[in-house]
Amino acid sequence: MDRSTLPYVGEIVVNGCLIFRQAALPVCQIMPQVFDFGLSGAYNAAPYPLFRKTIPKGPRMAGHSQFKNIMHRKGRQDAQKSKLFGKLAREITVAAKLGTPDPAMNPRLRAAIVAARAENMPKDNIERAIKKAAGNEGENYDEIRYEGYGPGGVAVIVEALTDNRNRAASDIRSYFTKAGGNLGETGSVSFMFDRTGIVEYDHKAASDDAMLDAAIEAGADDVVSSESGHEVYASQESFREVAKALEAKFGEPRKAALTWKPQNTIAVDDETGEKLLKLIDVLNEHDDVQNVFANFEISDALMAKMGG
Repeated sequence: MDRSTLPYVGEIVVNGCLIFRQAALPVCQIMPQVFDFGLSGAYNAAPYPLFRKTIPKGPRMAGHSQFKNIMHRKGRQDAQKSKLFGKLAREITVAAKLGTPDPAMNPRLRAAIVAARAENMPKDNIERAIKKAAGNEGENYDEIRYEGYGPGGVAVIVEALTDNRNRAASDIRSYFTKAGGNLGETGSVSFMFDRTGIVEYDHKAASDDAMLDAAIEAGADDVVSSESGHEVYASQESFREVAKALEAKFGEPRKAALTWKPQNTIAVDDETGEKLLKLIDVLNEHDDVQNVFANFEISDALMAKMGG
């Protein structure tokens, strides 16, 4: 483009003499992005995928990720580990019952086994949980999603596997009430989240650029890299193939599962943040609760305080 044809947008004149003249920047054509927001909550871009390599900025981080970091920092006592193994075994059994006991053909079972290995669950425990499903042993569990608002109006989603719906609902409702929140109806907050697949790797597994390039090649939708690791997001439809492609390149991930990703997050003060973390803590302590998701951010200072 001939810059001499561009209009001038700024001049500096001193004592009648032209000192500086700034021309307008040339106009750049940008390829259009077409987004399809389907009922699944997942998104795809066409004709070219849109990626962002996100690096957390400022003194805040998303509360749902931050709580995960806190739990890793605290470490787990034997009793907590036993409870965790029980929850992981329950998910493995349910996944195997709903599909085939072959993890290569059952994405949910594969994800459950990956999660169990990430927590160093013994191989015997994993195999026992799968055999329990094949033999139709043990209780039958119902999958339930609870939704509500915690302190500060923060949206919270709770996923549970329970053999007693009434007990689970009563307990979870009481936790919300005691924390100053309230349990709502199904669908009351899930519209503020996207149901999407996530594949997580430790930060040492690859550089930010290498993970981004691999994610693009695999067909993922988004990549978030930070000191705590890499999070690769994919639509529900492409999740399985993305996970397989990344595993072939970087090895087994520390997590590969469907998640509820907040569309936006709410920054809360430390007092509210502490109440929210305590609510999430007590929810996670319940035997029936498998996962908790929320759309808030807390300060690094509070994270350090709660992390010990």
